Amino acid sequence: MESVYEEVLFHELSLKGLAVEKQKPLPVIWKNLKLNLGFRTDLIVNNKVIVEIKSVEEIHPVHSKQALTYLRLTGLKLGLLINFNSPLIKSGITRIVNNL
Repeated sequence: MESVYEEVLFHELSLKGLAVEKQKPLPVIWKNLKLNLGFRTDLIVNNKVIVEIKSVEEIHPVHSKQALTYLRLTGLKLGLLINFNSPLIKSGITRIVNNL
């Protein structure tokens, strides 16, 4: 289900004129060695905000840590963790920040 929400959100944000990248690979650099470990962001909007999409019963700390890891790897400061399996979408949005 998450892939459906991702595609629809990608489409809607693009229609609004925003620059959106989806499933962008994030390599890890360790001692000048580039490791392609399979990290991928769901969406990056205007090269400023990472959007991580979930459709789970409840958000767990590992979900926030995943978003924070992506922020650290990209150097971006703001992320949104969105759980589409919430009664109200506004209650399913968690703001994640990197060193703010």
